[in-house]
Amino acid sequence: MNEDEVRVPVYLITGFLEGGKTTFINKVLRQSYFQIDDPTVVINTEEGETEYDSADLTHYRTFAVDLTEEDPLTPDRLQKIEEEIHPSRVMVELNPLWGVKNFETMPLPEGWGIVQEIAIVDAVSYPVYRTNMKSLFVEMFANADLVMFNRCAEGMPLADFRRGIKVTNPPCEIAFEAPDGSMMDIFEDALPYDIDADVIDIDDVDYGIFYVDLRDNPERYEGKKVHFRGKMMKNKALGSKYFGLGWMAMTCCAEDIQFIGYICESAKARGFASGSWVEVTAKVEIRHMLAYRGKGPVFRVIDMMQIEPPESELVYFN
Repeated sequence: MNEDEVRVPVYLITGFLEGGKTTFINKVLRQSYFQIDDPTVVINTEEGETEYDSADLTHYRTFAVDLTEEDPLTPDRLQKIEEEIHPSRVMVELNPLWGVKNFETMPLPEGWGIVQEIAIVDAVSYPVYRTNMKSLFVEMFANADLVMFNRCAEGMPLADFRRGIKVTNPPCEIAFEAPDGSMMDIFEDALPYDIDADVIDIDDVDYGIFYVDLRDNPERYEGKKVHFRGKMMKNKALGSKYFGLGWMAMTCCAEDIQFIGYICESAKARGFASGSWVEVTAKVEIRHMLAYRGKGPVFRVIDMMQIEPPESELVYFN
C-alpha cells in the first residue's frame, strides 16, 4: 500500500524480551510531537517486567491490547481491534520470535499500513544474542527505519555494531542511548587503516569496514587513492571498461551470501575474465552511475594485476 493511502499508520517496534521496547513506547507517548486527539492502540505480544503507564494511557487516549498464545496476533484479531476501537494509529510491540516477516506480510485491516519499523536492542546482551540468533536479528533489521541501541557504555564496540547492521540495511538510521537516557554520538575515526596515507592500503580482513565506511562517508575518500584486492564481476549493462569489484559477504548464514562492491573503470578490464581476482590501485571518484541510481563511488584504476583467489572469499564487518 502506498503510504499516502494509509488511513491508520502502524508503527512496528521490535526487540527481544526485556530489551527496552515498552520503555521506548512509554517515552514516545509523552512526546509533544506524538500527540493526537483520536485513539491510539498499543498491541503487546509479550509480558515483560516494564508495564505501560496507566495514567499516560488514559491521558493520551491510548488503549493497550495484550495478546497471548491463547489470543494470538492474527488478521482476525486485528480486525476485531479495528471494529471495537477504531484507532487512528497503532503501535505493535513485537518480539521477533513471533516472526517479523510474518507480521510484515500479514493482511491488515483495510486502511492500515506499516509506516515505520523500529528495532530496540539491549547493547549489553546484543553480542550474545547476535551470535546465537543471527537469522532473527537479520530479519529484525532488514526493513528497520531505525535501530536503537540502549544501555550503551563507553568501551563497547558500538562502531562494530553499526557496521554489522549497515551491511544488512544500509539506509537504516542507528542511534545509541546511554543508561541515563542521553544519546551518544560516536565517531568512527578508529579505522583499521590510515585514511590520510598517500595510498590507503586496505587489508583483506578490513574490506568490510572499508565498504561500509565508504558508503556512509564518501566525501572522506573522494580524490584519494586506495589499494586493495577483490573479485571482478562483469555486467554487459555497465560497458566493457566498467566492472564491479568486491567480496562476498555473509550477513546471516550460508544461504544469505551476497556480493558487495563498487564500480571500477579501466581500459584493461577487457583483458580479464569475470570472476577473476585482482589487485588494484585506484583513485576514488564520486559520480552519477545508472547502476547506483544516483551518485556513488567509482574506482578509476591506476594499476591492476590478476592474483590467486584467497583461501576464503567471505568478508566480515568487525
